[in-house]
Amino acid sequence: MRKSALVVIDMVNTYDHPDADRLISSVRETLPAMRELIERARDEDVDVIYVNDNFGRWRSHHDEILDTALSGPYADLVEPVRPDKRSLFVLKARHSVFFQTPLEYLLTQYGIGRIVLCGQVTEQCVLYSALDAHIRHLTVAVPRDAVAHIHPDLADAALRMMERNMGAEICDAAEIRF
Repeated sequence: MRKSALVVIDMVNTYDHPDADRLISSVRETLPAMRELIERARDEDVDVIYVNDNFGRWRSHHDEILDTALSGPYADLVEPVRPDKRSLFVLKARHSVFFQTPLEYLLTQYGIGRIVLCGQVTEQCVLYSALDAHIRHLTVAVPRDAVAHIHPDLADAALRMMERNMGAEICDAAEIRF
């Protein structure tokens, strides 16, 4: 098996955007599996890389984004999965974790050939990130119970596309082996 990393997508979030109400209920359902997956990765000394939207704040840094999210009304969704001191943090401006970010270089430097994607949104950022990983010849795993969605039907279709078209391993978080 290739060396793995856990990539946590957009979980440092204020939920101040369209469709947030629909997303929040899904985040609440998937949060326990995400938290367990992150804790297990840390316990197994697997790199945990947070790739997070910068919300258009071009002068911000990861601590500022985290502080803003933790002081907001949905801190209870951020606190259980917050980055620790060992976590790596990459800011992104658009959907894919790879689009105009240094993530590909970071993965190469760390010798990582397999990424496990968790976070949000299944039918958007997770899907686009899985596709970008696939075209970079990375192995991808997506635990279906550790990714949150806005539209359940689109999320189901996205998971099927990742599995069928990109060869992604789709399973439950408890089945992930790093």
